[in-house]
Amino acid sequence: MAAANSLTPEQRTLRARQAAYTRWSRDSDRQTNAERAQAGLLGKFKEQILAEDPGVTEPELTRRAVALRKAHMARLAYVSSKARTARKGGDET
Repeated sequence: MAAANSLTPEQRTLRARQAAYTRWSRDSDRQTNAERAQAGLLGKFKEQILAEDPGVTEPELTRRAVALRKAHMARLAYVSSKARTARKGGDET
C-alpha cells in the first residue's frame, strides 16, 4: 500500500469511500450504529464543554453540546462548499 502522502486527493477519497462501504457491508443494524455514532459525537462535545466549564448543569451542557455539534456540521458544510467551488474553477473565499 502506498504511503498516505503519496496519494492524490482523489485517491484518498476513493480509499475512504471503499473503507466506508466495506464497513457498512458488514453491518446489519445501520440505524443503531448511526445513533451510537451521533451519541459519541455529542459526548465528545460535552467533554469539550466540561473541560472549559466544569460547573455547567446537565440541561445547559446538553444545550451547548447540541449547539457545538450544529456549529461543527455548519463548518463542515462550509468547507465542503468551498471545495466544490474550487473544483468547478471558482475562487470563493
